[in-house]
Amino acid sequence: MPNSSSMTVFLLLEFADTRDLQLLHFWLFLGIYLAALLGNGLIITTVACDHRLHTPMYFFLLNLTLLDLGTISTTVPKSMANSLWDTRAISHPGCAAQVFLFTFLMSAELYLLTVMAYDRYVAICKPLHYRTLLGTRACVHMAAAAWGSGFLNAVLHTANTFSLPFCQGNSLDQFFCEIPQILKLFCSAAYLREAGVLVVSVCLVFGCFVFIVLSYVQIFRAVLRIPSEQGRQKAFSTCLPHLAVVSLFISTAIFAYLKPPSISSPYLDLMLEVLYSVVPPAVNPLIYSMRNQDLRDGIRKLITWTSI
Repeated sequence: MPNSSSMTVFLLLEFADTRDLQLLHFWLFLGIYLAALLGNGLIITTVACDHRLHTPMYFFLLNLTLLDLGTISTTVPKSMANSLWDTRAISHPGCAAQVFLFTFLMSAELYLLTVMAYDRYVAICKPLHYRTLLGTRACVHMAAAAWGSGFLNAVLHTANTFSLPFCQGNSLDQFFCEIPQILKLFCSAAYLREAGVLVVSVCLVFGCFVFIVLSYVQIFRAVLRIPSEQGRQKAFSTCLPHLAVVSLFISTAIFAYLKPPSISSPYLDLMLEVLYSVVPPAVNPLIYSMRNQDLRDGIRKLITWTSI
């Protein structure tokens, strides 16, 4: 019977069983990955170089793009390599690293999105106190808390997961290592132990979700009281990108993990995980740049400067 100490490799779910489709998957993921690198890299460079964007909102956006780059770099390159070399294997340490990094980055992103909702709440509902409540030190502390909380959550889950015995083989119904799929390989008693830890995490996630919803309820109430149409449009333009990113993040995660068992299948799960873990890091830069004139001007200025 295999256990966590004797198991040396895990087998990931392959996208296709024919060589042509494997290569198609490789090139498709390569295109998405390069688009994510380009889009997030442009935002990072623009925010870092343009002094007009050295504000709390763009500081948090900079952190979000770093998390997005880390998330997509944790899962996509290994999947591309497996398709290119026609293999399903990932080593035990490699799987543990994926679980740790993915849990760390996704947890930190949720906490950071919660902080960003607070930033928008203060900016619109308490504008006179904005510089006081969101000074440089406060922003650094909140960003550090998001990263630190994600790190601690990842350490807890990774240490707990890989200290438990596996009794159900080594095949995962997913293209990367993640805790819900690894849970299926546990012995029944061990499953309950990790499930208890997951319940705590779900409560934290629910708390973040409630905070974001309540923040936007207050934001929309404040925006609707603005007398001028131009003022309302300006306020909405600073909130809608964040709201779109939050909606994409939470809705895909909920559908991926809470869908009815009756419609579950390995390939449906695979597509949902792509939508949840690969698509958001690639499209978030587009979402933020579409409605943000200052960011678009900064990117245009950066491109003009580099082309000279």
